Amino acid sequence: MLEGYTQLEMKAREKKNCAMKRRQKEKNSEFSGFCRETVDFFIQLKRNNTREWFEAHRESYKTYVLAPSRAFVTVMGKRLRMLCPRIIAVPKINKSIFRLNRDTRFSLDKSPYKTNLGIYFWEGTRSRMECPGFYVHLEPPKFLLGAGFYMFPDRLLDRYRRAVVHPRWGSELRRIIDEISKTNDLELGGKKHKRVPAGFDPAHPNAELLLHNGLHVSYETDIPQEFETPELVDYCLEKFRLTIPLYKWLVALSERDFIL
Repeated sequence: MLEGYTQLEMKAREKKNCAMKRRQKEKNSEFSGFCRETVDFFIQLKRNNTREWFEAHRESYKTYVLAPSRAFVTVMGKRLRMLCPRIIAVPKINKSIFRLNRDTRFSLDKSPYKTNLGIYFWEGTRSRMECPGFYVHLEPPKFLLGAGFYMFPDRLLDRYRRAVVHPRWGSELRRIIDEISKTNDLELGGKKHKRVPAGFDPAHPNAELLLHNGLHVSYETDIPQEFETPELVDYCLEKFRLTIPLYKWLVALSERDFIL
């Protein structure tokens, strides 16, 4: 009897310890905000964009940039999934967190590192940059939020144009953009061409949208006070909510939910 009681007691204690460890792990993974050192890192990197400087400050990058970025991706991903259940949020470099190294092979600028922090949440069955998503960008002294397609992949550009002039999908897009234009916060982007592509009517009500090779909305401001607090998640979510109709239209376009 005593032995049986002891075994039960030990199992209960072990279960309690496991629960405590799990709660502690969850607590440690919560996002508590970025910090002043995060901003300072990018300010200094812009002044000292060399491999030697970065290697000397690699630990600062890991502590003040990478660690809070991973926590932010985890928490922000959970919140975004309440609005868009299929959102992909992976707290790793080259997934939701853009790598710091620049590809200098075809650039006149041979600076080895980007001087900004980029974070992306996306939805779709293809690679992240072939899918629409939500974007968070820090480049001191500015902070930017965006949603949509920065640039359409080749596979989607013609499909986008046909959707723009479609009686149903084009009218829906027009309504969405008209609503966005009523806000003072969001700016529509992605326009590149000066002439309507061949084969499309320049007099079409949506002709202006045919000049785009990407479609996104963005909000840029000075780095907000919330940046160094857990409230940054709510701050971003509030702006992202305004973009949801456009985002879902682009997801449907990308996943070929439209019948054109």
